[in-house]
This record gives sequence, C-alpha cells and structure tokens, in this order.
Amino acid sequence: MKKPFKILSPTAILGYGFPEESFRRGIAEKPDLIAVDGGSTDPGPYYLGAGKAFTDRLGVKRDLRFMITEGVRNNIPVVIGTAGGSGAAPHLAWCREIILEIAREEGLSFRLAVIPTDIPKDVVHEALDAGRITPLDLVPALTHAAIDATPNIVAQIGVEPFIEALRAGAQVVLAGRAYDPACFAALPIMMGYDEGLALHCGKILECAAIAASPGSGSDCAMGILTEDSFILKALSDDRKFTTESAAAHTLYEKSDPYFLPGPGGVLNLTGCSFTDIGDGMVEVRGSRHERTRPYRIKLEGSAPVGYRTISIAGTRDPIMIASIDEILATVRARVDKIIGAEATARVFFHCYGKNGVMGDLEPDKGALAHELGILIEVVASSQEQADTLCSLTRSTLLHYGYPGRVATAGNLAFPFSPSDIKAGAVYEFSIYHLMDLPADTLFPVRLEQVTGKGDPA
Repeated sequence: MKKPFKILSPTAILGYGFPEESFRRGIAEKPDLIAVDGGSTDPGPYYLGAGKAFTDRLGVKRDLRFMITEGVRNNIPVVIGTAGGSGAAPHLAWCREIILEIAREEGLSFRLAVIPTDIPKDVVHEALDAGRITPLDLVPALTHAAIDATPNIVAQIGVEPFIEALRAGAQVVLAGRAYDPACFAALPIMMGYDEGLALHCGKILECAAIAASPGSGSDCAMGILTEDSFILKALSDDRKFTTESAAAHTLYEKSDPYFLPGPGGVLNLTGCSFTDIGDGMVEVRGSRHERTRPYRIKLEGSAPVGYRTISIAGTRDPIMIASIDEILATVRARVDKIIGAEATARVFFHCYGKNGVMGDLEPDKGALAHELGILIEVVASSQEQADTLCSLTRSTLLHYGYPGRVATAGNLAFPFSPSDIKAGAVYEFSIYHLMDLPADTLFPVRLEQVTGKGDPA
C-alpha cells in the first residue's frame, strides 16, 4: 500500500503571489513536492517572441523565495515548469538568475537541474521536410519561412525530462516550456503512482486554487495522491473544493470534455468521478492515461509582424452611437484615401459597449449603450508609421462631421494626454504545431551544484 503523496501548489503562475498563511499551512502538511507552472500562452504571443517575462520580477522572486527556502531546508523537491512565463532560453536564464540570487541571500546550497526546451531551427526544418510536423486545428500548415522568422521556438515537454532530473538527485528543477501538469506529475509517476491520476491531479493543481470555490489563482492548493484516487484540498479558510468546482476546472482549456492530449499520450476522463468527502475536499477517481505513438510534442513560436500605436477615447453622443458602425467605416476609408500607398498598416476599431469583446461573434449585435469606449489600434511596419496613422485616424474621427451632429468642438473624450500611446513591437503566433519526437532526446538536463553563495560550482 503506497502512502499518500502530497503535492503543494502555491500559485497559478509564478509572480501571481499567495497568502503566506496558506503556504505555511501547506508546509505544515509535510508535502512530498512543491511544484508550480510558471507560465502560459494565455497572455498572447508577445512574451515568447520578445523573450520577456509577463510577470514582475519582484513578484516572481517573492514567490520563489518561499518555495525554495522551505523546499531546500525541509528536503522537499521544488519543480518549476515554463520558467519566465514562456519557457524560451531568455526566460529560463532570467528565472535561473533569480534562483541564484535567492540562494545567495538565504545561504542555501542545493543541486539545481536546468532543462532547456528550445528547439533548434534546423531540427524543425528537418522535421518539416520529413513530414513529421502537423498543424493543430484551425492552424495553417507550417512553412520554412515561418520557421526562419520565429526568434524562439519551444516545445512543451512531458514528464520524462523532469524524471531524469529528479533521478539524478536534483533538489530544485527549473524547466523551459512544459506541459502544464508535467511538473506536478513527474515525481509521483517516477515513484510508481498512477500516470492518469497524477496527470489529472497536475492538470487541476497547475492553476492552484482557481479550481476551488471561490476560485483564486493567487492562493495555495494541495493534491493528495493515493493508489487509486487523488484528493483536492484548499489551504485557506476562504475557499473549499466542491464536486462542481473540481469538475468544472477539469473542463478548463479543453476542446473535448473527455480527452486531453499531451506529450506522448492522452488523458482519458470518460470514467472519471468526483466525490465530496467533507471538510471542503473532493476525491477524484477513474482518470486514465493512454500512451500514443509516435511520441508527439507541441511546438510554440511567435514572430514579429510590425509595431503598434493605440489611442483610447470615449463618446456619449447618442447620435454618434446610433451610427457608429457607418461612422467608423467612413473614417477608415477617408484615412486610407489620405495615406494612400505611403504606409503599410492596418487600422482596427474596438468599440467597448458595442461588440468590443466578441467582435463579429457577438450575438446581440443590435444592443445600444449610452456611452462607448473606442480603442483605435494601428499596426504598421515601423513605429513611425504606426504613430502617424494612429494620429491621423484619431484626428479624423475626432472632427468627423457625421449626419445629425450638433456640436462641432469634437466627437471624442480622451482620458489621457498625450492621447496616443506607443505600444511597441507586435508578435503573432507563427508556430503552433505538433512534431513527432525523434528517437534521440532534444532536452538534455544540465545539473549545477549551487553553493551557499548562489554560484554554481
């Protein structure tokens, strides 16, 4: 009979934070693992392409200080996936440096494993030529040009590189882009716990207490694996797990309610059950992991497509609001005529209060608000062109004489001065494809002995 295996998930993403009291409660439970999924593609393509973190360094360091200090001092492995938010080489280096700073400041010595997950472009080119790359749904076929245009290409690794690092004696594991549940599931799978239960538990814990009620990504949660189930437990008096909250989060970020594909397999939830066992805890049974061949991983990459400038404005004129679609179309045509072929740019209007969130997918297209927020967005081939076209569009809309207009002082109210905001480089996802993994590993584990001075030996 295996003893219960306890996994502490402090926060949904490094830098989101968590109450110290919740974390201390988790440590008091004597967890076997502290794990965190450090990132996501949810914030969009910019951060991967630009090599920037989307959470604040101070917040990430605060979260990691708690995790690493308690982990090392209590001999609890600490496993971090998708370092720096996107998991490419610059994100990994950024997060590693924070870990070394913490080691220096806290006088900690430990064995650190670093797992890069960047895929060299020549490997992707070769796989494309060999027919080993397929697009995901609604994604165009990959091209060699897209590969060349993409600064950082990463792969979502599964549990295998984490297991290799842990078997080698790593006390802290820092990985690049990883399948969300992998950092939670690797150690228990290595110790013989059921793959399906470990991965499903990790799927829920990767968002920490978001799966509790009320949900929060900035609070801690615990998963307890047994031989034939796992138990979800909140670590704050403010929330609890319910069968509904746990089941609902199981559906989170899934195109199919029963099957969740990942590196080398599929999580099958057709026989899954959720049982309230009291005290705000839920027990989950029946999750199965089915391995697939060939072993496939998801590639992610984003490429620069231009530069953005925005302007934010509002209107409360009922005459303008009633004809806003026609007005914006006319303003766009007028700007196009003025600028002609002098700029390569795209102009977008986002009307909050009228389809601003869902755009063309909005089912209630006839609704009228008493005021509108209008976001003017311009994407051009240079920042200068974006600035120029945004200025022209904003001034044209500001003074456009639409039918029925009474006042001539201006149509828009601007909350900021200056009204135009340079938003910098724009990226879009260029690679979102599956690749058959070759027989040789692409994810070597680098081991470092971190001394009390924080320097690798």
